Amino acid sequence: MQNDPGSGRKTRFIAITGGVVSGLGKGAVTASIGNLLQAQGYVVTPIKIDPYINIDAGTMRPTEHGEVFVLDDGGETDQDLGTYERFLGKNMTRENNMTTGQVYRTVIEKERNLEFDGKCVEVIPHIPQEVERRIKTLGQKNGADFVLIEVGGTVGDYQNVLFLEAIRQMHLKGDPVIVVHVVYLPIPRNLGEMKSKPAQHSVRMLNEVGIQPDFIVARAEKPLDSIRREKLSLFCNVKPECVISDPDLETVYEMPAIFEEQGMAKMILERFGLPYKKNPDGFIKWEGFVEGIRNASHGIRIGIVGKYFDTGDFTLEDSYISVIEAIKHASWHSGARPAIQWIDSKAFEKGREKLTALKDYHGIIVPGGFGGSGVEGKILAIQYCRENGIPYLGLCYGMQLAVVEFARNVCGMKTAHSTELGRTDCPVIDILPEQQKNIEQKLYGGTMRLGLWPAVLKEGTLVRSLYGRAEVKERHRHRYEVNPDYISRLEGHGLVFSGVSPDRRLMEFVELPGHQFFVGTQAHPELLSKALQPHPLFVGFVKACLNSNSGDDRPDGYKSADDKPDESCKSSDNIAGRHSIVGGHRIAGGHPRGRGVAEPRAVATKA
Repeated sequence: MQNDPGSGRKTRFIAITGGVVSGLGKGAVTASIGNLLQAQGYVVTPIKIDPYINIDAGTMRPTEHGEVFVLDDGGETDQDLGTYERFLGKNMTRENNMTTGQVYRTVIEKERNLEFDGKCVEVIPHIPQEVERRIKTLGQKNGADFVLIEVGGTVGDYQNVLFLEAIRQMHLKGDPVIVVHVVYLPIPRNLGEMKSKPAQHSVRMLNEVGIQPDFIVARAEKPLDSIRREKLSLFCNVKPECVISDPDLETVYEMPAIFEEQGMAKMILERFGLPYKKNPDGFIKWEGFVEGIRNASHGIRIGIVGKYFDTGDFTLEDSYISVIEAIKHASWHSGARPAIQWIDSKAFEKGREKLTALKDYHGIIVPGGFGGSGVEGKILAIQYCRENGIPYLGLCYGMQLAVVEFARNVCGMKTAHSTELGRTDCPVIDILPEQQKNIEQKLYGGTMRLGLWPAVLKEGTLVRSLYGRAEVKERHRHRYEVNPDYISRLEGHGLVFSGVSPDRRLMEFVELPGHQFFVGTQAHPELLSKALQPHPLFVGFVKACLNSNSGDDRPDGYKSADDKPDESCKSSDNIAGRHSIVGGHRIAGGHPRGRGVAEPRAVATKA
């Protein structure tokens, strides 16, 4: 049901705002609404508005603002775009993300180019007008029936007031706009009662900038009761049926069904005078996927060895959210319930005897990263996996460090290392030639090898069999590569480079024949995993974990009942962090729906 520009039909706009606290899961709410409208046959495109001054997310640390989600076109964006892709099953572009920095830069460039005809350029109206232009251009380019506008931050923040002003002006001009406001209803332990007053104040703050919400999505630990629903309706000027309960769920992928049960999609379409179909094929397919999650029975325990976990006394799984979701997708596809646990690589550097704990896992992943902190611990973990037959998947930096480990301990190159970490007389990992100039000139933002790049796969390899084709394209984000001067020596000792760039200059995949599963990729395959389309590399890894001799096949993924993370000790005190995810929900700390309570990010000189 595509919006034909020649038919005179307008693109409709749904703005999603948030109040009370940050990290409520506006991205998941946005994606779920889009999921339901797409299932109805409408063309949907979302846009995430980030109020920060940064041009994009590429220069922020993972613990600062979460994962940097890289798109096909090389855009370094907010992690919410990953949520959109996973729920909607289609790829975004950099135009689906907007930041304050981008908006101001465009307005200033237009002023320098005399595009304002000599007018005095003001914050209002010119900044909101640029915001509106970007939103409408996105809708037109995508032929969208609906543009979903997720406004980052919390109502009351000074950073997002100009974006809210743009939405107010669009409504004033007669554009078809409705507003969904996501609020939080706390249940203080000493009271044991759900409180609606913070949500009421949040709506009042939204009213103060000239916006009245059409729907309220009430986030809470428990389902909304009739008393609270009536209160929110009365004091926030929203019909009772338009107050949508959004309780904690076992998995965030249940959210579209929760909204559908309350008639949200039907009410949205009625607001716009559009037809609604009951139980469309797209929704039935999604329900089948969620039912598969509930029925998954085989437990597997997977360890992620990394360092972007901690911020103060809290652990932020958002740093590797796409890796987590890719594991879940592949596990559920294979009928398994993953127990995912954080492993602090620095602990191995303090005591190698702690490496034996890796035998408790069915598989180990070393994800992407930056810099030297914890690197030697990661290399020790990779060596242990290689020598003890534990399934291993190395992503980007995880592939590079696997090459370093192999060079040191199999090829005898004891000083082998990456030049990212300093000078070495055996640089098996070296900077891409075109990247050297960027580093020298301190051009970090948006200058890595970014976006979708092709690779040719070697016939007869495990990687080729997993993909089922000779050429693939994967998303990348790196400055360093396997040094071609050492490839023949590495291959001579048994390492197989199972995928290379078409010009054969860059090594894209590596594997170790004879090992149960030992695969690395220079790419970030986790970024292309979708809820209904798990990534083949992760599917292969999970199947190897199910057949692994390490770990134990308990339903919860743990070797014994006493082996669950100890909530009393921090991750720095134990090789396993206290915050884990079991079968799609966290068992200690964090948020049980796979939505972080904080929004963390990544520094510029990545591997």
